[in-house]
Amino acid sequence: MPFKRKTPQELTRKKRIIFTIISILMLITISVGGYALYLYDKAHDSINNAYEEVKRENERSSLREDMVNPIKDNVSILIIGVDDSEDRNYNEQSRSDALILGTFNKKDNSIKLLSIPRDSYVYVPELGYNTKINHAHFYGGPKATIETVEQFLHVPVDYYIRFNFEAFIEVVDSLGGIRFDVPYEIYEPDSHDNKNAIHLLPGYQVLNGEQALALARSRKYDSDVARGKRQQEIVRTIIKKATSASSVLKLGDLIEAIGNNMKTNLNFEEMKSLTSYGLTKDPTITTINLDGSGGYLSDGLWYFQVDEGSRKTTEIELRSHLGVNN
Repeated sequence: MPFKRKTPQELTRKKRIIFTIISILMLITISVGGYALYLYDKAHDSINNAYEEVKRENERSSLREDMVNPIKDNVSILIIGVDDSEDRNYNEQSRSDALILGTFNKKDNSIKLLSIPRDSYVYVPELGYNTKINHAHFYGGPKATIETVEQFLHVPVDYYIRFNFEAFIEVVDSLGGIRFDVPYEIYEPDSHDNKNAIHLLPGYQVLNGEQALALARSRKYDSDVARGKRQQEIVRTIIKKATSASSVLKLGDLIEAIGNNMKTNLNFEEMKSLTSYGLTKDPTITTINLDGSGGYLSDGLWYFQVDEGSRKTTEIELRSHLGVNN
């Protein structure tokens, strides 16, 4: 089916913040003294409550010969941000709004992060035909999403972390908001889809969770490139405040915000082991994007078709980073 050429849409990176903050929190809870014991127990309970198996054979990737352990092995984690909230209550019946595959190399203390466009036209095993990659979660949750990513990239997916809009909002609110320079006046819906509920004027101001999410999601006032830079700056602002001395007494609420809005097949000890990336020195973090083109198919929907050369290069790079034989 022929494509009409169109500028490709870039995948938002806003929800990478949740995974990043988890690692930062683990580091802080181990080193803050008496208060750390309370936080440690709270983090332990939150992660355990968020635990949910994929329910695949032997609970391991079909592309792996043996089980892996993030404490000693190179592993991959699929970060799934879903377009959901308590108000929407889609549960499993929600599409993925963000897909980021991270590979972690112990020896090199390095992390590679691949953004997968939500409209990528791929084969979804759960359905048996090609469609948008974000449909996989709607029809089969994390398991179908993992199977689709593995089918598409031929890279094993060992673990997943899934979170929703509420996680982003509660993280910002638990920090007492963030001070940010809003670039222009905006009117945006809130997380409950109330039209124009968020109205921001340009300039430095303190944003609550709803306002920060609206600014991160806004796509009608500038280009996708500018939007991506804006989201990265919001992420940096949140991380900076989360790790500041003034936020130490807010970490309990922050951990609770994450745990209440997340599901993962990483247990507490496995999650804690990921803090080794950064204990001795800052890890090398490389971001990867897939090339391709977008257009409308005969069904009238817009899709992003990934360039096969770009996909293959990415496959080789990620498998090599994991130490998987090619």
